[in-house]
Amino acid sequence: MTGKESTYASAGVDIHQEENTIKSLTKMIKFKREGFGAPLTDIGHYAGLMDFGEFAIAMTTDGVGSKVLIANDMGKWDTVGIDCIAMNVNDLLAIGAEPIGFVDYLALEKHKPGFSKEIGIGLAKGAEIARISIVGGETATLPDVIRGFDLAGTCIGAVKKDEILTGEKIKVGDVIIGLRSSGVHSNGYSLVRKIIKESPYDYHDYCPYDLKNTIGGELLIPTRIYMEVLDVIKKHEVHGLAHITGSGLLKLRRITNLGFDITDPIEPPAIFKFLQEQGGVSDLEMYKTFNMGMGFVIIVPEEAAPYVIGMTGGKYVGKIVESGIKVKDLVIE
Repeated sequence: MTGKESTYASAGVDIHQEENTIKSLTKMIKFKREGFGAPLTDIGHYAGLMDFGEFAIAMTTDGVGSKVLIANDMGKWDTVGIDCIAMNVNDLLAIGAEPIGFVDYLALEKHKPGFSKEIGIGLAKGAEIARISIVGGETATLPDVIRGFDLAGTCIGAVKKDEILTGEKIKVGDVIIGLRSSGVHSNGYSLVRKIIKESPYDYHDYCPYDLKNTIGGELLIPTRIYMEVLDVIKKHEVHGLAHITGSGLLKLRRITNLGFDITDPIEPPAIFKFLQEQGGVSDLEMYKTFNMGMGFVIIVPEEAAPYVIGMTGGKYVGKIVESGIKVKDLVIE
């Protein structure tokens, strides 16, 4: 432990400043198409929606982020493609859309043998899990801009307009079902890297809690893709969905202004406790930065909860209340 508390802001990512930047950018985007292809949601939800007759076309765009720097350090790039697809697909699932197609953007400092093949392995696996086609993409060599590489993509999905889930149906008393994450996923890595850099460990060291895996290997475990959500919304009444990424449980504010009383949270995987101890990170900061073991949330009426839990292997974590976001006695908001 460093003796000084690490925060996401001290690692260079200030969530509130980021929100201000987004607001400044989006308020300048005023033109909106009308008729066929008109936008159906305001900028800021999990996915953008456009009118396509009976259907809405949903679009997301995202990247792997600074997790790629750990991949470079480990010389292992065959899973980051899964992360790239997962971050986009999970955002589509969060509004009830079925993912269909994907395009990727790979920016490189320079080309080296074997690297692009490993990137392709991950993209192919992610596409297979998400049941989507990769229909194109772009590769750019930018030695004056990029150090190493950056990987991002855009995903398109479809949903019937009367089946879009934006959270407006959520009501007090609804049950919150948490779906487990596979680990840190692909968010908060600026803080992760700061913690490891200031600790006595490096990525090639074995995890003190699991000597079968290195710290770098644990941090490169790819983001889980929650395709089971599509089966749930076909069979049961669902009031809201949330993909828990950067800013942690604050992401729940995207779907409702009602409150979340999480009385029985998912036990975070050991990697989170390790990072928290090494960085001296507070519980509050952890839940405002990481998924803490819960990568996706499904909100349903109480009577549907046992069936949804049975379908997904998810866990009852709490209920919707009038206001606030709490994990046991910890007030997140």
